[in-house]
Amino acid sequence: MKILFVHNFYQIAGGEDAVYKNEMDLLKENGNEVIEYTVDNASINSLWDKVCVMFGTLFSFSQYHKVKRVLQNSSPDVVHVHNYFPLISPSVFYACKKMNIPVVHTLHNYRAVCPSALLMHDGKICEKSIKHSGWWAVKKKVYRGSLIGSFILTCMVELHKRLGTWQKQVNCFIALTQFSKDMYIEAGWPEHKISIKPNFIEDPFNGESTISKQGGYGIFVGRLSEEKGIDNLLHAWNTIEYPLKVIGDGPLKHLVEKSNNPYIEYLGLKDKCDVINYIKNADFLIMPSIWYETFGMVIIEAFACQTAVIVPKLGSLQTIVSDELTGVHFDPFNYIDLSEKINYLVENISLAQVMGANARSEYLSNYTPEINYKELFDVYQNTIKGN
Repeated sequence: MKILFVHNFYQIAGGEDAVYKNEMDLLKENGNEVIEYTVDNASINSLWDKVCVMFGTLFSFSQYHKVKRVLQNSSPDVVHVHNYFPLISPSVFYACKKMNIPVVHTLHNYRAVCPSALLMHDGKICEKSIKHSGWWAVKKKVYRGSLIGSFILTCMVELHKRLGTWQKQVNCFIALTQFSKDMYIEAGWPEHKISIKPNFIEDPFNGESTISKQGGYGIFVGRLSEEKGIDNLLHAWNTIEYPLKVIGDGPLKHLVEKSNNPYIEYLGLKDKCDVINYIKNADFLIMPSIWYETFGMVIIEAFACQTAVIVPKLGSLQTIVSDELTGVHFDPFNYIDLSEKINYLVENISLAQVMGANARSEYLSNYTPEINYKELFDVYQNTIKGN
């Protein structure tokens, strides 16, 4: 099969970029031809660039024609769009429709229905964009504190809602969990067009059923930002006498660096190999997010490493991690409850080990490349047949 992969890279690499590469490599390894059409936000330098991007975010006519030329020259069987924001814009879907080539779009976040992309504002879950419209976001300056940026993003959301872009121009959407699918359905998206396919990672331990662990600490891996709940985690650790290793970078990095807690060790950014090694040897991983994560790749990394996971009872995370089976749930907006759940595992390390073993089994049953390839290929075949 010939697949055109379309992706807009952010200036700071994130989970979407990793998924893009993972799926592309997986398809190639299984004998498919993958063509890439990518752009990079690093190309946005001058004020003029920013002005052009601002207006092109709604519908980029230049990208529409570029994608059409790529489609004419390559004639793929199917197009898979990961991220189109901000340079490519939803024009990519109109180009595919014009060329009568079926297109699949992975819903990595909630940007198409909410200008914040997170269904969150001011540290709290906010579903106004789903239940009503996104215009509230302009006054609140949800996009980087910019009134103009927030206005443009809201225009994009509302324009394509009115045009029926998501009902008419896209053949199939991939939601990462049932919760994410339900949120899009509530926002008015066509249920019959949304398939569920989780993300995956390569097995770092080649199918082994059990993994030796050193233990002796908990771990956080991720972006150090408000929505990731790092502030709550630091508060929770004030009542925990157990080592915590923190890996990551972001706008709240200073909170970790300035922490006077002797049990907290900030390791900064680490390469993938080191991250896996740290997760493997941890007693448990904490993911204290306070927004509706669409998936959370670090959870699957922990599962693969036979490490129990502590997650909020919120959105998709509570469906990926089974309470008392592969990890523990806590109240996402109560750092005292988080502290109690962490201490619960600290005081019952043998239980954390059992949960870790269950997590490894869960990974082998649901999140390996082999299983994911079949699911992804089925999505492509069904999309092509239905075009």
